[in-house]
Amino acid sequence: MEIATNKLDAYIEVLQPEINQYISQLDKEKVVEACEVISESKRNHGRVHITGVGKPSHVAEYIAALNSSVGTPTYYLDTTEAIHGSAGQVLPGDVVIAISNSGQTEELKRTVESMKRLDAKIIGVSGGENSWLKDHSTVFLLAGVNQEGDDLNKPPRISIIAEIIVLQCLSILLQQEEQLDLDKYYQWHPGGALGESIKNLKECDL
Repeated sequence: MEIATNKLDAYIEVLQPEINQYISQLDKEKVVEACEVISESKRNHGRVHITGVGKPSHVAEYIAALNSSVGTPTYYLDTTEAIHGSAGQVLPGDVVIAISNSGQTEELKRTVESMKRLDAKIIGVSGGENSWLKDHSTVFLLAGVNQEGDDLNKPPRISIIAEIIVLQCLSILLQQEEQLDLDKYYQWHPGGALGESIKNLKECDL
C-alpha cells in the first residue's frame, strides 16, 4: 500500500507543475486565431470536424460533444476511415481540428493531406512544437509537456490533459461567439441532472 501511495504522490507532484507551466505559457492569441478561423467558416456555412489517432481520438470525441453542446456542431472524423471514404463528410471551406501527441503520426499526415486537398482549414493540436503537423496547419495550438508523470514517460497522460485544456479554451470562445444563454442551452440539454437544474432555475424566474 505504501509503495502504491508513493507512486501516486510522485505522479501528482509531476502533474501540478507541468500543468501550471503549460497554462502559464498557453498562447491565447493562437486560441483566438483558431476561433476566428472557425467563426469565418461558420459564417460561410462551413462545418467543423475533429480527428485524432490513438488516445487523442478520445479527446476528439469529447471535444466534438462539448462543442456541439455549446453551439458549434462538431463532427468526429475517424482518422483511419478518413482515407477510406469518410473524408466525404468534409466540404471545401470546412475546418478540421487534428490532434496528435507528436504531430508526426503517419495516419494523421495522410488524413491532413487529404483534408487540405479538399480545401479545408486545419487547426493542429500537438506537443510537437517543430512537427510536421505544425508546418501543415492553418493555425497551430501547442499542447506540449515535458513529463507524462510515470517511470516510462511515454504513455500519454499529462499531454492529454494539455490537449483538453487548450481545446476547452477554444470552446469557451466559440460559446461566447454564439452568445449562448440558458434557454438555448436547455434546448440542447433538457435531460439528466444538468437539464433538471436548468429547468428549476427557469421555473424560479417565473
